[in-house]
Amino acid sequence: MAIRAAGFQWLKDHYKLSGHSLTHNSYIGNNESIELTSKGNVEQVYGPKYAPSRETPLSHLEFAFKYDDINLDFLKAVFEKIPAEEIQEFIQATPFSKYARRIGFFYEFLTKKKIELARPIAANYFNLLEEDEYITGIVVKNTKWKINNNLLGNEEFCPVVRKTKVLASLLETDIHQKIEQLKESYPKDIFNRAINYLYNKETRSSYEIEKEKPSPDRMEKFIALLVRAGSEATEKMLEKQRLIQLQNAIVDPRFAAADFRDFQNFVGESLPNYQELIHYICPPPAILLSLMNGLKATAGKTNGIYPQVRAALIAFGFAFIHPFEDGNGRLHRFLIHDILVHDDIVPPGLIIPVSAHMLNNIRDYNDILEKYSKPLMQRIRYDKKDNGEVTIINEEEVEGYFRYPDLTEHCIYLIQTIYATLEEDMPDELVFLQRYDEAKKELQRIVDMPDKDINLMLIFLHQNNGIFPKRRREQFAKLTDEEIQRMQQAYRIVYELDILR
Repeated sequence: MAIRAAGFQWLKDHYKLSGHSLTHNSYIGNNESIELTSKGNVEQVYGPKYAPSRETPLSHLEFAFKYDDINLDFLKAVFEKIPAEEIQEFIQATPFSKYARRIGFFYEFLTKKKIELARPIAANYFNLLEEDEYITGIVVKNTKWKINNNLLGNEEFCPVVRKTKVLASLLETDIHQKIEQLKESYPKDIFNRAINYLYNKETRSSYEIEKEKPSPDRMEKFIALLVRAGSEATEKMLEKQRLIQLQNAIVDPRFAAADFRDFQNFVGESLPNYQELIHYICPPPAILLSLMNGLKATAGKTNGIYPQVRAALIAFGFAFIHPFEDGNGRLHRFLIHDILVHDDIVPPGLIIPVSAHMLNNIRDYNDILEKYSKPLMQRIRYDKKDNGEVTIINEEEVEGYFRYPDLTEHCIYLIQTIYATLEEDMPDELVFLQRYDEAKKELQRIVDMPDKDINLMLIFLHQNNGIFPKRRREQFAKLTDEEIQRMQQAYRIVYELDILR
C-alpha cells in the first residue's frame, strides 16, 4: 500500500498548517523505515499495525503523543481547530488513558480553556514528558489529570528540549572536571593572568559581535558585571528592575532603558540600496511582560537541571524575547556566564570566554540564531511603513512560536561552544602566555632593555609572525641589526615558528 501520513504530519495536512515545522514526521506503510532528511528532521514509516484506530484528529493526536516529538506551538494551533466538545467526548471515553489525560492537560495548558470531567480521575500519577526523551524540570503535581507536570516552564513561556543522541552524549562530559584539569596543567600565576586577560577579551568580543567599540568606562562596567556573575539567584537577575540596571550599565547612556520596550522592533540590516533586510521580528509588546514573567518561571522550574542546558534556555530565551531596544545580545551572553557560575559548574572568579569563540566562529553563531528566526519569518506577516515602523498582522497565529520554542539545537550549540572554548581557546591563551614569558626572558638575555621596550618588541614580532618590521627600525635605533636578528630567531624558537635562515 502507498504510505500515508500519521500523527502530527496527518494533522498538519488535515488542518493546512503548512507554516509549522516538525522534527519528526510519521507515516504508515508496508515497509518500516527511518530516515534523517537534509533539513535535519526524522521521517519514519511505521507498519500497518501502528495505524491510528480511526482517521480522526484525536486518534492521530493520540498516535502523535506515542511516537512524535512534542511541539507545543504546533499543538496549540491544532487545539484551536478542534472543538472542545470533541476533546471532552474523547477523554470521557477513556478517562484513565495516559494519552487522553495528556491531551486534556495540554489542551488546558495551551488554550487556557477548561475541560469538564464527569467525575474525578482516580488513577496513578505519571510523568507528562518521558525523562529519557526530554530534558525535564521540577515536578508540579496536577491533581485534575493526575499528571506530574515536569515541563521546563509555564503557560507564559515553556521551551522544549529533546534529549537527542547528540545532546545526551554531550551531557556526559563533566565541564567542572575539564576546568580543574586545565588549571592543573599550567602554573597558577599563568592561569590567573590568563583569566584576568580573558575577562577583557570576553567583554571586547561581546561588544564586537554587535559591531560596537565600547568606551573604557563601559568596558570596566561590563567586566565588573562578569566578575560578579553568579552572585544572585537567576530569578532575581531576571526581575525587570534588575535587568534595566544591567542594561543601563552596558549601553551608551543615551540608549539606557527605563522600562521594557513598548513598541514593535525587529533585527535587520541596511542594504546598499537603502532597503532594510529584516532578519527577525521580535515578540509584540502586548505579550512582552508575560513572556519575561514566563522566562523567570522557567528559571525557577529548571533549578537543578544541567547548568549548561539551563544557561542555554535562559540566555537564548532572553535573546529571542528581546525586551530592550539596545543591549539584548550582550545581556544574553552575560546570562550564560551568570548561570554557569551560579549553578556551580564554573568556579567564581573564572570565566569561559564563549563570546570570543562566537566571534571567531561568527557564522556558526549566526546560524544558530537563524535556526529560530528563519521558521518564524516564513510564517509571520507584517506591515512596514516608510518611517520604519513595523506591525505584525497575524499576532495570534505566531504567539505560540514565541511562547513555546524548541531550543534543543541551541542547547547543543552552547555546550559545543563551551567545550571548544575549554579545549582550544583557553589552552591557546595559556600556551601563548607561557611562551610570552619565555620569549621575554630570551630577549632580555640578548639586550637588557627596559620592560616597556621588550613588550613593544614582542608586540611587533607577534604581529609579523616573528619578523621585525623595517618601518619600526627607528623606534629601536639603539639596537644593532645583529641583535634584532637574534631576537627574531629567539622569538621564533619559543613560538615554534620556522627558524630564520
